[in-house]
Amino acid sequence: MTKKTLLLIGFIIAKFVLQYVLISPEYELQRDEFLHLDQAHHLAWGYISVPPVTSWISTIIFLLGNLLFWIRFFPALFGALTIVVVWKAIEELKGNLFALVLGATCVLLSALLRLNGLYQPNSLDVLCWTTFCFILIKYINSENPKWFYIGMVVLAFGFLNKYNIVFLLVGLFPALLLTKRSIFLDKNFYFSVVLFIILISPNLIWQYNNNFPVYHHMQQLAKTQLVNVNRWDFLKDQLLFFIGSLFVIMAALYALLIFPPFKKYRFFFWSLVFTLTVFTYLKAKSYYAIGLYPIYIAFGAVYLETILKTDWKKYLQPIAILIPILFFIPMSKIMFPNKSPNYILNHPELYKKYGLLRWEDGKDHQLPQDYADMLGWKELAHKMDSIYSTLPIDEQTLILCDNYGQAGAFNFYTQNKNVSAVSFSADYIDWFQLDKKYVNLIRVKEFGSEGNEFKETSPYFEKSYTAGSVTNKLAREYGTTIFVFENAKIDINQRIQKEINDEKNYR
Repeated sequence: MTKKTLLLIGFIIAKFVLQYVLISPEYELQRDEFLHLDQAHHLAWGYISVPPVTSWISTIIFLLGNLLFWIRFFPALFGALTIVVVWKAIEELKGNLFALVLGATCVLLSALLRLNGLYQPNSLDVLCWTTFCFILIKYINSENPKWFYIGMVVLAFGFLNKYNIVFLLVGLFPALLLTKRSIFLDKNFYFSVVLFIILISPNLIWQYNNNFPVYHHMQQLAKTQLVNVNRWDFLKDQLLFFIGSLFVIMAALYALLIFPPFKKYRFFFWSLVFTLTVFTYLKAKSYYAIGLYPIYIAFGAVYLETILKTDWKKYLQPIAILIPILFFIPMSKIMFPNKSPNYILNHPELYKKYGLLRWEDGKDHQLPQDYADMLGWKELAHKMDSIYSTLPIDEQTLILCDNYGQAGAFNFYTQNKNVSAVSFSADYIDWFQLDKKYVNLIRVKEFGSEGNEFKETSPYFEKSYTAGSVTNKLAREYGTTIFVFENAKIDINQRIQKEINDEKNYR
């Protein structure tokens, strides 16, 4: 086994270790993770929230026991594979040991550690962006048309994982038109595009048959979240994601413009410009663009190796490797959920300084939004479970939640696997089991939206009461209330079906 191989294995092991130790056991899963895990029980070629690949991975996790270890494992695996792809890209660019170590260190000790700590499509998204760019490098070096087909398979898989990869194409297309038009003269390019369309067609058909819910999802996202995104904050965040390796990325951009061996890859410079311009214009969330950067770390590492390999400059090599490590040390204290909520409450200035307490609503809160979104779920689910067990007619109780996090948390933590919660939110609207005749209702309402729920709904039932709420003040779900309604005087199923139809018609 070569020295390079041993080093790569070391980086992979370090990646997995860090992913597990950088999340404190005080935190639970995040709301999106519950939704993605539930998709394993409702396999389809598409969902309102995401394309189908996440559900395939969730099925594997379920078959492995739905254990926290495996939920953490897969995003960590995709992060580790991203390091491997950058490593291979550096080798393809003729980089040697210093470039390999520098590139792997920069990718390892970056914001990807935070992204790869959550079971969401984002980790695989970054891997697909990076892999597709690596395949472009392979094609440019060999001009072998097989890379068109391999690239389109990767692109299709990325599309079926997260539609966000379309923005990589939005940036690459004009960049290639400017600097590499010959690609569009090769018939294999068009044959590979046909292959891409064939591979993604099941999802496109699903979207068509379901009236393109992705369009509605994007509209809702724009109204409720992206409206609070500041374009300047988006650009500022781009600097923070890889702050310890920013000098490597800047070196890459400089090299792509002036370094003769990189002239044939110059379209990567313009691709970055075009993609960031589109994201900025659309007021995208900052992390949408994070998949752009790993490949530039490969270019930058190779260029820095070239200019630091002779005379006194070779002594700067260990300093270059040390820079991302030194940046990571203070970053590790605030950028990851490895500190208890009480620690954050006692040191709010550390988090506010970097805008980590600012939520999607545009306001500052006590904890970062993702951290608050990893608290209170067990409490809510256990209370719902306990209430369900007291109801007189088993399996004739509908558990209806306000949001997908509440429904997913119950379904994940419940001891009764014969019952599941639903919601009009996200994919759950398609998962109601109205073939059952419901007579009881457990209604879970978010704090601030509980309003007149008791007054409005209780007339339709013989017995009604408030059964509990989330008491953890640091949880995003703090104040979420559980209402119980027994022995319906009306046909619950008919009423629910009407609300489902109204919601879908609205979409």
